[in-house]
Amino acid sequence: MPTTLQTVVFPIAKDPDVLPLYADAEAWSKLGKRHVRLTEHASIDNVLSRTSTRVRAGTRVSYASYFNAFPASYWQRWTVVERVTLTLNTTGPGTVIVYRSNAGGVSQRVDSRSVSGSQESVFELPLTSFTDGGWYWFDLIASNEDLILDSGDWSTDAEPAVPGKLSLGMTTYNKPDYCVATLENVADSPALLEGLDRIFLVDQGTQKVRDQEGFAEVAARLGDHLQVIEQGNIGGSGGFSRSMAETLEREDTEFLLLIDDDVEFETESALRALQFGRFSRTPVIVGGHMFDLLDKPVLHAWAEDVRPEPFLWGPSFKEQHRHDFRRANLRQTRWMHARLDSDYNGWWMCMIPKRVIAEIGLSIPVFIKWDDAEYGLRAKEAGYRTVSLPGVALWHVSWLDKDDSQDWQAFFHTRNRIIAGLLHSNRPKSGKLMQNSGRQDIKKLLNMQYYATQLAVDGMRSVLQGPYALHEQIAKDMPAARARAKEFPETRVYRSNDPDAPVSRRGRALPFIGEKRKGYPVGLGLAIYTARMLPRHWFRKSNETDAKTPELEYSKPDAVWWQIPHHESVLVGSADGAGKMWYRHDRAKFRRLLREANGLRREIERNWDRLSREYREALPRITSVEEWKKTFEGREK
Repeated sequence: MPTTLQTVVFPIAKDPDVLPLYADAEAWSKLGKRHVRLTEHASIDNVLSRTSTRVRAGTRVSYASYFNAFPASYWQRWTVVERVTLTLNTTGPGTVIVYRSNAGGVSQRVDSRSVSGSQESVFELPLTSFTDGGWYWFDLIASNEDLILDSGDWSTDAEPAVPGKLSLGMTTYNKPDYCVATLENVADSPALLEGLDRIFLVDQGTQKVRDQEGFAEVAARLGDHLQVIEQGNIGGSGGFSRSMAETLEREDTEFLLLIDDDVEFETESALRALQFGRFSRTPVIVGGHMFDLLDKPVLHAWAEDVRPEPFLWGPSFKEQHRHDFRRANLRQTRWMHARLDSDYNGWWMCMIPKRVIAEIGLSIPVFIKWDDAEYGLRAKEAGYRTVSLPGVALWHVSWLDKDDSQDWQAFFHTRNRIIAGLLHSNRPKSGKLMQNSGRQDIKKLLNMQYYATQLAVDGMRSVLQGPYALHEQIAKDMPAARARAKEFPETRVYRSNDPDAPVSRRGRALPFIGEKRKGYPVGLGLAIYTARMLPRHWFRKSNETDAKTPELEYSKPDAVWWQIPHHESVLVGSADGAGKMWYRHDRAKFRRLLREANGLRREIERNWDRLSREYREALPRITSVEEWKKTFEGREK
């Protein structure tokens, strides 16, 4: 009996913005650096159901798309599947053409077939020549009448290496509406329910999911599949670790799929991740990509790594970041055809085999930030790789409307990056990690972001407390970081209707328009800029209480870090567009924070080897189920 690896699916929400992820236009032309559609035959109006679509008479549609092409190179590299079968059921006259690509993105015709009436077309496709990259896909060409694709799938006759089921781990803090929507999505998918063992909904908020409208009904539909766990807020690392610990006690579960709460979930992706895990030769972590929930055809990143010298996460190359499938689909984007390896995958969607959890432990107890990257690096060192699998994805609330490097999360950005470096960096004395972190602190200071700098200082102090303080502090760090905001007036957001909202003397800075911002200092220019600006801020006599009126007002995108330091007092738009924040120079804070940040950075660098040894020796204990259970019990509600 063949096993379905991937079903051909379509969006039933009738959202034309997401259609490029499921079907491609007939033809494109390259205009300069951009691709332009010449025809638009893949209309949302032609989507008939979740699994069927229509191709209008005399037109052609390609399914070389993110969700409907088959990522052959990933299946050849990591799984026991040696050939895949494409089965298409159609109604009407036309032609089916099957294509493949190589690692360079060059399309090659594989097979074709004329169809008429109600017909099943089966194509046997080997997975033998995709070592470095390449996909399979199909095109449909309608003749003088409409051609209907009734259903399609990619399947295999191979036997899975691991036949177990999937559990789902979702951690939430005050996102009950999102959670209920995700549960309803799962309940509406019989295929996913068949492969599902348990849903661990770890509710750490004050707005309980159980009180949300619609929860009782969906809970009844899910029955024993759903297990709601309520505990105090110990962050993503605490919530996901709870799901990991629970998974280890489930006999039927072989894989745990972690997903974030503020997402729109593509259930077909969960099935694909499960099948990839089942057929993998050796256990691999299967990551899902993240699309922007507020701009749905835009991809966050394809494959991410941690650059070893600065020890900083991000896309393995910049072209991946914010890729828009409306502007260039799979066939027009050559780099997508190369097989890309990842160091880790964000825990917005990431499937971890139970065997990996049992061997390397749970998350590090750091609340949020770097827990997913550290886990991927830890797994890699233990011999388990992460595969960010194309065609597996969800939609997540965008980073663009947030700036968590400046709010209370700045504490975790600094501290957890250093901890991950102590655990996994192979560079002497941290390589350039501490130097790079110090540059970020200087940027914040010059931009009068004293709150964020204070939290970075607090984060470095926390590192020096050692690994065994992490569990003790996990529930206290976030409230402490938020409480710090009272000491820093720039954290207040002024709304338009606030009676005391400041107004700048010179009005609003001219908005930036164009491809590139000029003046970005790099290399020698950066050194000269820093050498000039640091003394200027050091010797400025102005303090926060001196500023009566801001000099100028900037929008958030225009408040570039090398421009704001020229001012003593400016208004800057908040990342979410809710209002303005007033940044004011304060000599006392600037001097104190610069001294403290430099001193702590030097102390960590001097003691890097000792700290690294302490953290690495403590890692098995602080990530153990036994240690985490003490934390869970202390936070039970």
